[in-house]
Amino acid sequence: MIVAIVGPTGVGKTKMSIALAQKYNAEIISCDSMQIYKEMDIGTAKVTESEKMGIKHHLIDIRNIDEDFSVFDYQIEARKVLDKLLEEKKNVIIVGGTGLYLKALLYDYTFEERTENKNFENYSNKELYDLVKNIDANTKIHINNRQRLESFLNNHDKKVNYNANKKKYESIIVGLTSPREELYETINNRVDKMVQEGLIEEAKKFYDRKIFSKAINTAIAYKELYKYFDGTLSLDEALELIKKKSRNYAKRQYTWFNNQMDVKWFDIDVSNFSNTILEVENYIDKEVNI
Repeated sequence: MIVAIVGPTGVGKTKMSIALAQKYNAEIISCDSMQIYKEMDIGTAKVTESEKMGIKHHLIDIRNIDEDFSVFDYQIEARKVLDKLLEEKKNVIIVGGTGLYLKALLYDYTFEERTENKNFENYSNKELYDLVKNIDANTKIHINNRQRLESFLNNHDKKVNYNANKKKYESIIVGLTSPREELYETINNRVDKMVQEGLIEEAKKFYDRKIFSKAINTAIAYKELYKYFDGTLSLDEALELIKKKSRNYAKRQYTWFNNQMDVKWFDIDVSNFSNTILEVENYIDKEVNI
């Protein structure tokens, strides 16, 4: 059995996944594009060891913060894990908010593989950077990050072909949602909690190490705090920007999942999340005839 838990940030996907994994004796596969990176813990709301409740998790902390990792890479790694778990007759819970990762995993989503990479050995960093700029004038890749420059040039034109309505793996997709104002309040409070847990110190550690990787430039929280460290934003402005971008991201997530996948949506009971867990479990039991 494969069950995917989707929905906007801050809605309770992690808590639901743990509960379902306990009930169905399942292992969990993450489909979060930022939680694959080591050290990025607080800002990505990465599941903690205590939260895991002993449940085996996959595809968390599998790359260094300065390494590239694409949806193509995720598909390869995730399908390898999923196929192994299914071969072992294990139930699987997939959880995360990166919709494209989930679609690449579960659906008939294929990439055109390159037979061989181009050789840029004789190119200077400046020449590589100019080539990248010709393709993407707004690139965030630093001129001295040769590895990322070469990776971009070798992968930017990979073609994607997929049948959006055809699943490769039979699965149940459960979505969690809540009234917008309640969700936005939860997101705002979660950012405040992240600060209390050490978000600023976590981001400063990367800033001091001069890390300007794709992961840092993509994840909400770190790039906003970098502006605070640079002196272009006050701390209050940076935190408000994090909250605003998180709210906007939540809205985009809900829209994406609602339009791209066959999702059974559940309104969460904020006052008693156990009620939502029971409702989802009853739905799954009915779908798989337990």
